[in-house]
Amino acid sequence: MAKDRDKDLKLTLGDLDARFTDADAAGEYLESTRWANGVVCPKCGESEREPYRLKNQKRRLWKCRACRKQFTVTVGTIFESSHIPLHKWLLAFYLLCASKKGMSAHQLHRMLGITYKSAWFMFHRVREAMSDPGFSAKLSGIVEVDETYIGGKPRYRGKPGRPGKADPQKVPVVALIERGGRVRSSHVTNVGARELQGAIRENVDRKARIMTDQFGSYRGLDQYFASHEVVKHSEGEYARGDAHTNTAEGYFANLKRGINGSYHHVSHKHLHRYLSEFDFRWNARDASDSARTVAALKQSEGKRLKYRQRPA
Repeated sequence: MAKDRDKDLKLTLGDLDARFTDADAAGEYLESTRWANGVVCPKCGESEREPYRLKNQKRRLWKCRACRKQFTVTVGTIFESSHIPLHKWLLAFYLLCASKKGMSAHQLHRMLGITYKSAWFMFHRVREAMSDPGFSAKLSGIVEVDETYIGGKPRYRGKPGRPGKADPQKVPVVALIERGGRVRSSHVTNVGARELQGAIRENVDRKARIMTDQFGSYRGLDQYFASHEVVKHSEGEYARGDAHTNTAEGYFANLKRGINGSYHHVSHKHLHRYLSEFDFRWNARDASDSARTVAALKQSEGKRLKYRQRPA
């Protein structure tokens, strides 16, 4: 039975699945992912006296026997109050989860036949669903730490210099990667020791082994963790046994290819949502496109993002 249910949850584009072309089929599919163990009223949480579906309705409308409220599968999710049909939402989730380097809002607006403004906001809401809200479990084992700069082209004034810290068009991003496991990346205000080490202590277990390059802001981490090993890039050293930051550099390479190739420009105030997108795909890198989509859909519950909030 479990195998049959998992098979039903799979999504593909190759056979023009009806769930991507019919709103009612998409609604039924979302119900099967959100309420796998039975329908639960999003208004009062009632599940024992299972809500019933109202017949002769143009949409899949349910009613709770306890609170007598009517609801659909979109209530209390990222889809709530959207006028875009559910099958287009489902396709947007699938496309962003399946595209390794992301997909532009312009591409989505052409594919779905909606306005660019709607496509842009849809993708931001999908990224909100992808975001990890809790960070309940700290990273452990071997954790690689590295920082980079994301942003516009360097602007030289006077003598040509090296773009980076002094370039106002670029913002620093730090990535913490559990060797063989999860990644957590975030935008930091600066790359000073207080900022970087604070992020590391907040997200990494004290028993972990930390791997970094020789950047000065990482000095002293051995006081807080099991060990701190440094690879000296300035001396041509990129690996010493299991001491390296190659995994973190690989993550940044994928992030930059996505931003430069698909998005071209990412504003500072929206950067954290793009990081959530790339983190989500990295953390589910061993899963199929279908499994990643289902995971993102399941995370859409309990999250709202309204356009007037201007995703910050």
